[in-house]
Parts: sequence; structure tokens; C-alpha cells
Amino acid sequence: MEYTVQKLGRLAGISTRTLRYYDEIGILKPARVNSSGYRVYGQAEVDRLQQILFYRELGLRLDQISELVNSPSFNGTEALKQHREQLLDKRKQLDVLIANVEKTIAFNEGRITMSDKEKFEGFKQKLIDDNEAKYGQEIREKYGEDAVNKSNAKVKNMTQEQYEEVTRLSEQLAETLAEAFKQGDPAGELAMQAAELHKRWLTYYWSEYNKEAHAGIVQMYVDDERFTAYYDKLQPGTAQFLRDAVHIYTGFKK
Repeated sequence: MEYTVQKLGRLAGISTRTLRYYDEIGILKPARVNSSGYRVYGQAEVDRLQQILFYRELGLRLDQISELVNSPSFNGTEALKQHREQLLDKRKQLDVLIANVEKTIAFNEGRITMSDKEKFEGFKQKLIDDNEAKYGQEIREKYGEDAVNKSNAKVKNMTQEQYEEVTRLSEQLAETLAEAFKQGDPAGELAMQAAELHKRWLTYYWSEYNKEAHAGIVQMYVDDERFTAYYDKLQPGTAQFLRDAVHIYTGFKK
């Protein structure tokens, strides 16, 4: 079956403007353009649009999606299998949060007791699951199964106070790093404060701290575009600046 832009847009629940934009950036070209100048989409394009929307639902940027679906090695069936696993992981996360909400309702209604630790179980599990989904494979390859499992266990066993502190530390690190970056000196006082805050933040996740691992993980922030994108989202170059500051802080400057 073939579809015009309008019919495909209605079928998929997206705007015709979005479909035209996908054509412009080369992520979804029509099968052909008819004699009247209208874009016409066939089954292959319908299937590709489904893949694109799956990837969008999983939070990928359009440039990342384009690289995936335009790769000569792209396999639609394998991609669907990966989508399924990722969606199952998201469902697990939602199930944990739903269970936590239901438990909290029962607590508020006086039907059960609930410790402060239990109130944050869902959030901590989601944090673990999100990190596993995004970086689990790379981290396990770099630091080993045992180290990652210990780190996850440490997060799950955080007290309410520790959970609040690590959240506060993360915010303080972001603010200090932004100010240090403005100064432009990775060896400056503010940059060293940022490196110290980063160390303190890491100790909430690592079973033990060492300078070499600290230097190694900030190097990964530069080498891995996903980490770079996270730190560079407000100011390009921030990931490299943090890497340089931590290398100076730990004595591993190269």
C-alpha cells in the first residue's frame, strides 16, 4: 500500500511538517515523487518510520537515529529486538515506581508502615536502571562486573540523607564547574573545587576511590560522545575542561 504525506502522517500520528523535515535531512525519503509533485511512501518507508519513532521514544537524537538507520549494516529485525529489550527495561522501571507510589498511598492512608529508605527505593532503582541502559556495557568492560555490581548495591543501600546529599552534590558540582569553565583555568581554585566535588560525588557510587580510576573516568567523558554531550549541553568544551581539572587534581596530567 502507498501513502501520501498526509495519509502517512495521520496513520503515524505525526505532522506532515515532520515528515517533510525527515525528507530534508535524509532520514526518511519517500519511495518516489509522483507526476503532481507529491511524495509517495511505500511499505519500506512505513517500516522505517516505525523504527524512527521507536528510537525517538527511547530518547535518541535525530542525528543519532540517522546514523543508525542509514548504516549499511542496519538490520530492522535486530533493531526491533533491541527496542523490545529497552522497552521491557523501561516497563520494569515504571513497575518499580508504580509499586512505590501505591505503597506510599497505603502508608498515607495508615494501612501500612513505610521507612524513609523505602520511600526512595523506586527512584534509586530507576537511577541504576537508567545508567545500566545507557552506559552499562562500556562501564562493565572497563571496570569489571564486580565493581559495577558493588556500585549498584551501594546506590540501592543509600539512606535518605545520602540520597539527598548526592543530589545536592550533583547540583553544586554543575554550578561550580560552570563558573570554573568561565574562568578558563583548569588548574585554578574553582576548577580544583569542581574536581573535589566530583570526587565526593563519585564516592557515593564507588565502593572505593582511587586517583587513577578518577582520572580514567573523566577521560571517558571526553572519549565517549554520550558523556561529552551530557557535560557539554550548556557549554561546549566542559567535558574536556573537567577532564583537565581532574587530571591536575589527581596528578595524572598528561
